[in-house]
Amino acid sequence: MTEPVERADETVDVLVVGSGGGGLTAALAAEAAGLTVLVVEKAAYYGGSTALSGGGIWVPNAPAQHRDGFQLDPDSVVQYLRTITEGLVTDERLRAYVHRSPEMMAFLESRSRWLEFVWKPGYADYYPELPGGSDQGSTINVPPIDLRELGPDEELLLKPLALAPKGIWLGPKDLRLFYQVRQNWRGKAVLVKLLWRKFRAHVFGDRIAAIGQSLVARLRLALREHDIPLWLNAPMTELTTGPDGEVTGAVVERDGVPVRIRAERGVILATGGFDHDMEWRRREEPLIDEDWSFGNPLATGDGIRAAEKVGAATDLMDESWWFPSIQWPDGRMQFLLNERMMPAQFIVNGNGERYINEAAPYMDFGHAMLAGQRTGVDHIPSWLITDHRSWNRYVVAGHLPLPKIPFAPVPTGRRIPQAWLDSGVVVAANSIEELAAKIGVPPERLRATADRFNELANSGHDDDFDRGDSVYDNYYGDPTLPNPNLAPLRKPPYYAFRMVLGDLGTSGGLRTDEHARVLRPDGSVVPGLYATGNTAAPVMGRSYAGAGATIGPAMTFGYIAAEHLAGAGG
Repeated sequence: MTEPVERADETVDVLVVGSGGGGLTAALAAEAAGLTVLVVEKAAYYGGSTALSGGGIWVPNAPAQHRDGFQLDPDSVVQYLRTITEGLVTDERLRAYVHRSPEMMAFLESRSRWLEFVWKPGYADYYPELPGGSDQGSTINVPPIDLRELGPDEELLLKPLALAPKGIWLGPKDLRLFYQVRQNWRGKAVLVKLLWRKFRAHVFGDRIAAIGQSLVARLRLALREHDIPLWLNAPMTELTTGPDGEVTGAVVERDGVPVRIRAERGVILATGGFDHDMEWRRREEPLIDEDWSFGNPLATGDGIRAAEKVGAATDLMDESWWFPSIQWPDGRMQFLLNERMMPAQFIVNGNGERYINEAAPYMDFGHAMLAGQRTGVDHIPSWLITDHRSWNRYVVAGHLPLPKIPFAPVPTGRRIPQAWLDSGVVVAANSIEELAAKIGVPPERLRATADRFNELANSGHDDDFDRGDSVYDNYYGDPTLPNPNLAPLRKPPYYAFRMVLGDLGTSGGLRTDEHARVLRPDGSVVPGLYATGNTAAPVMGRSYAGAGATIGPAMTFGYIAAEHLAGAGG
């Protein structure tokens, strides 16, 4: 047992550990309940993985949807989640999420003028054909914000892993249209809009942020509005416990000095996963032996580790939020999302064979790569095969299909950058057989795969993997085609892009109940301890309901935890 709690240097009602979406929402809810709150953050920056994210929040029946006259049957949504989680998550947790997440959003909207949420219908759930799934989607976003509103806190916001040029920002709807820059006038209009934004930023000093940066900035402004303290450079080193094993607070190093904090009502862990603790990851996920994570660089599992020491149980520790990606020679990671929905491409394993609907949700794709790898055939890496026409028609790996623009911040022009070819990440060849030899797959197999793919593409239906049958598949496809996700490869040169298994962070974590209370292996509660976000085992199980299915649960169960501990001591 740790030292007596009477030696506490600070006393609050609620200690929140972590400053991502889940932690900041929990802090706002606890303060609204009349409790004193302290948020501590390990890093010198606030925002966690939420600040690095697309900022979507998956909340069926959110107030923003109701304002547009859109409603879903909550019981059907529970059934949807029950189906995709395949019995791995209790009905109590599923129902808590479905019924309390709209309440969480309504609370935030009422709590601060900064917390404004919008819904742009059309980004379908990831399994919209299932009962309870929605082809209109339940992904909620925040509007862009000028980061100058943050004042001195602007420099303390965790910056994205890849910074866009000054003035260049895209909202979720902009992104989809921008990918159609060669297909229609709306895509070209977004390009003009980007040029205007860049001009404004240079002339007027705009510092506009969207997606995850805007979400965290708004939560930070709300925290400041309610005088909720946030300590940076303050890692939690251990949880403190009482004589009966209840969690009574934590030891935090503030600027290198240990501070004992007593939490009268409880501790809420929102410290993220163990994304970058590679020794731990190799134990849990032996097929992942390189750091391919897009998660918060300082996410190393502190909260999970500390909770295990006080008796907490874990679940789904071999799971992550998988996302097929490119890794460039300098270590930089790049998502492969819209590329997998392009019509004239297919993805092969080490045998030169397709193995999944390329446009499938990224979690499903990751699971297929892992399952394939376990058969002894290389699936990590896989190769995305396409042709020169696609290169000049679609956005591929950040390249814009536009004439060569001198000093452009991203690749443009008709030629593959020579540096890409020199890296080995991208391979070019004048025949399918030559391409196969260069990427180390059997030439006769790749030729058969290409011929079969072209046959299916010419017929307009993917009989092998049903690519294009789901409206989710179609989202980033080519709307000018009968099947937005299917077209034959045509003339050489042909290109192969090396694809590895990235992730948005680990998703396994502490076992929790419907109140976000941390549980022991026997199912009993660890009194005084709550967890949310990637610190907790996911309410999504091994699946992913729709865009925002990490941040939505993090914020919801942060809210639920605060509400529960407020009532527990009342």
